[in-house]
Amino acid sequence: MSVAVKVISALALAVVAAAVLVGAPRVGAKDPQLLTPVPGRPAAADFDLKDPDGKSVRLADFRGRPLIVNFWATWCPPCRKEMPSMQRAHEVVSGEGIGLIAINVGEDADTVAQFLSDTRVAFPLPLDETSAVVMSYPVRGLPTTFVLDPEGRIAYMAAGEREWDDPALLDQVRALKGH
Repeated sequence: MSVAVKVISALALAVVAAAVLVGAPRVGAKDPQLLTPVPGRPAAADFDLKDPDGKSVRLADFRGRPLIVNFWATWCPPCRKEMPSMQRAHEVVSGEGIGLIAINVGEDADTVAQFLSDTRVAFPLPLDETSAVVMSYPVRGLPTTFVLDPEGRIAYMAAGEREWDDPALLDQVRALKGH
């Protein structure tokens, strides 16, 4: 396991432990601020990664439309839990010109393929095996998701699990189509 994956794992566990200790409510559909605006909309770091089948997935391929970019791992329970809602969201927004990808952090194609044998996912799952891409984004734990505007700038972020098919959350993403 790479140092970056170990650090992200430790941070994710610390966040979960803190939430349990203080009795923090689960972030999700009842939270009115589902996505946090990112001040200044910085440019998203470019990437060119392979999916488990060896197909290239590039950030540039999604220019001109909003894109949801999730960072996840198979060993992360909240990541696994939110994946079905991401699939449902993909089914809703893919016909609306909105992209969705989930970049796997630090794992190999066989590990992700095993996950896919149990969970149906029809959107790209590029592999960041060396953790180079995740290190170029402000990720402090998994899952973390960024929503990019059509120009490839980070408009929103979400740290932790979300219900990605929540209509209010998807409306925030849809609003980016006009910019």
